[in-house]
Amino acid sequence: MSGGVRFKADSPASSGSASLVRGGSQGFGSGLRSLKNKAFSRADLSTFGAEQQAHRDSGAEVHRAVEEAVVAAEQCHGAHGDHSLMRDILDLSSPLNDAAAALVDDSFLRCFKSAPDEPWNWNLYLFPLWALGVVVRNFVLFPLRVLILLLGGIVFVVGFAAVGLVLQRAPQRKKLAERWLIQFLCQVFVVSWTGVIKYHGPRPVPAAGRVWVANHSSMIDYAVLCAYSPFAAIMQLHPGWVGVIQSRYLNALGCLWFNRTQAQDRTLVAKRMRDHVHNAESTPLLIFPEGTCVNNEYCVMFKRGAFDLDATVCPIAIKYNKIFVDAFWNSKRQAFSAHLTKLMRSWALVCDVYFLEPQTRRPGESAQQFAERVQAMIAEKGRLKVAPWDGYLKYYNLAEKHPDLIEKQRRVYSNAIKMYADSTSAAAS
Repeated sequence: MSGGVRFKADSPASSGSASLVRGGSQGFGSGLRSLKNKAFSRADLSTFGAEQQAHRDSGAEVHRAVEEAVVAAEQCHGAHGDHSLMRDILDLSSPLNDAAAALVDDSFLRCFKSAPDEPWNWNLYLFPLWALGVVVRNFVLFPLRVLILLLGGIVFVVGFAAVGLVLQRAPQRKKLAERWLIQFLCQVFVVSWTGVIKYHGPRPVPAAGRVWVANHSSMIDYAVLCAYSPFAAIMQLHPGWVGVIQSRYLNALGCLWFNRTQAQDRTLVAKRMRDHVHNAESTPLLIFPEGTCVNNEYCVMFKRGAFDLDATVCPIAIKYNKIFVDAFWNSKRQAFSAHLTKLMRSWALVCDVYFLEPQTRRPGESAQQFAERVQAMIAEKGRLKVAPWDGYLKYYNLAEKHPDLIEKQRRVYSNAIKMYADSTSAAAS
């Protein structure tokens, strides 16, 4: 229909469609006046949908009040000099639009989202099987796994103490025995999850000038790898019983601990890391260059520290199958003990570990380029998506680090709004 349908200026539909009008060189006032005389076709009317019709009566007064405020502000346009209401509103809406787009499609937060549990007990035939599985997992498998973990932990603690007493004068044999006991403890943890782990590639062997790097989804990554071959690791020092295991037992492997909030710790660890890598008698060093746990769907930016040691880098790709349980540990929402309980209450932990071809730094290649190349290799083998984000942003709070920036942005918004509010009040008086 060429003629179309016309709306009055105070119609809710017309004020609702005002967002479709784009202010050009004529300003917002001309856009509003053109809206009063705009012809709508049936195709245009169909875009409003049933919700606008349902809320037409309830929102009419609000739309009318907003429209009157805009027209009144435009009438005071001369009092603002060269300022334009439409222009300043667009200036304010630009960062707001960016923020809204970031909330809708945030590739950073996607790296740290747990996989949702999709229900499959949706009919009468499947529900009895699901209920039987809940009983078996929680009242049969879980107590049995807890018993296995407790017995294995007792054997480990007693054996570690006995080795320290008996082999005190034989440091080399003591080191080998402690390494075997730590591998035994990691195997106990894997058994407590009914781990089905497939290792692909050659077993790591101690050698000077080599460092192993892997993607990181949870602290259980270390147990999964050490159950196959012992590693010395660089990790955040945790509180509680995890910290006791780290400081009391894992130090026997030469593990390096740090606090990510302390710059001095990171500097000291970097020096000790270089010394460890170039010592032929050291346990193979394992580094998680992402610096944080990622949900095993993405691979965030690798820190370049592991790639600036003048050493051969041995990539490891870890890929968990989420058919029974999601192995990702969201440390900001869940304690590690609760994470282990979730794993022990599942059917099984299924995982593939790929030991890839060792890589050396190419001539003219920077440490960051080397890190990106190895990251791409791990992501391709582990079927992960590369995300160009620093994982430390997960722990970064802009309001705490730079409160002045937040306050400055608030002043900009408040001053722009206050200018038009004052002028409108003056015109009305």
